[in-house]
Amino acid sequence: MGYMNSQFRTVEPALIEQRKAFRHPVQIQRTAIRQHGKTARQGELVDLSIYGCRVASDSMIAEGSRIWLRFADSNPISATAIWCRDGHVGCRFDETLDQKLFRRLTLICE
Repeated sequence: MGYMNSQFRTVEPALIEQRKAFRHPVQIQRTAIRQHGKTARQGELVDLSIYGCRVASDSMIAEGSRIWLRFADSNPISATAIWCRDGHVGCRFDETLDQKLFRRLTLICE
């Protein structure tokens, strides 16, 4: 009897999106990305949450590298590069982004 019940058990869909928070789409061209010991490069902030972001940049950054980001004249923000491909870098902030800065960045229209 147990077999008959488990045969038709529903299975939840797999989670493709594994982020802790929704990433807000933004377009901030005044973005700088810098690896330790290297010169800052220009980039464009593409999406943002309080935990991380995605930056479009021509920099090749290895996964796990420590980086510093500066958005629209903000103070430097330390982060870790989680992935880098197709001209984009996925970053996880070392500390959650300040709520005031997050709000300012998601309201900027460039």
